Amino acid sequence: MTGSSLRVAAVGTGYFSQFHYQAWRRLDVNVAGICSLDLQEAESLAQTFDGCRSFPDFEQMLDTVQPDVVDIIVPPTGHMDFIKATMARGMPTICQKPFTRSLAEAEEAVDLARQAAVPLIVHENFRFQPWHMKIKALIDAGKIGEPYQVNFRLRPGDGQGPEAYLGRQPYFQKMTQFLVHETAIHLIDVFRFFFGEIANVTADLTRLNPHIAGEDAGFIILNFENGVRGLFDGNRLSDHRAEDRRRTIGDMLVEGSAGSLRLNGDGEILFRAFGENDEHAVDYAWNNTGFAGDSVFQFQKHVVEHLRDGADLMNSAADYLANLRAERAVYASSETHARVELS
Repeated sequence: MTGSSLRVAAVGTGYFSQFHYQAWRRLDVNVAGICSLDLQEAESLAQTFDGCRSFPDFEQMLDTVQPDVVDIIVPPTGHMDFIKATMARGMPTICQKPFTRSLAEAEEAVDLARQAAVPLIVHENFRFQPWHMKIKALIDAGKIGEPYQVNFRLRPGDGQGPEAYLGRQPYFQKMTQFLVHETAIHLIDVFRFFFGEIANVTADLTRLNPHIAGEDAGFIILNFENGVRGLFDGNRLSDHRAEDRRRTIGDMLVEGSAGSLRLNGDGEILFRAFGENDEHAVDYAWNNTGFAGDSVFQFQKHVVEHLRDGADLMNSAADYLANLRAERAVYASSETHARVELS
């Protein structure tokens, strides 16, 4: 595919798809087909891309467009059917998270991709948020010395009352596994990005809003194989101080022998050296557009560079299974009130 403009086909026109299409529009690709149950919405979106067609049927779109990559932007209930269709045709595929409905389905999808010998990639964009990329670079450069622990306080403030989530993603209310499967999985992936593989987990989950089906608050302790410890402290009902509470959806503290890095809700990173009282802002550039520091664009750019130029790939579905195994362990720990080993 070197030197050519990738042909992209996408399925889904829900709330979050806007960020995918905005990003594709800015990349050197040819969005050739859009499929949706809402054909009017698909037609409207297709008109914003040169030569793009709308389709009511997914397989018809694949056979007509013959894309170089397919972007699946629908809830998990539809993932496997679409993945089976793309893998049967040997088409590289990006799939939105939450990835499939279960670990077993995800493992089946990975097997299909392995048999087809084509990339299957999970759209997990949190590690591509510029503050997480910068913190990773600072950790790797030894800024905080030997890492000790990381703590993330999730506080988006969007989960109160009977109207919670209905304005953007109403299916959230019906998810029987919610906080971890939909949200904490992002931070599990970010923590793995920072510190590697997880050895064991301990969790205590609860539901605060009686109007939803799943859990919306909880604590998760992660012990990493390298000795670093992580704490996820999640509560979707409370908020945090931020100009835009959806930018970072919370605050992070990363601590080590030489100092600590603190991420606030506005995307600022502050460093405090060990033994000192003053924090100093870390100077770094990021683009305040799209979703969460333009992370969707950065993720899709990363995929394009892999498909077109052979660049190393993050977020393969095979690698993402480690996140889902950690997720399964979190639920098991909360149910059994015991630590769960992942090794």
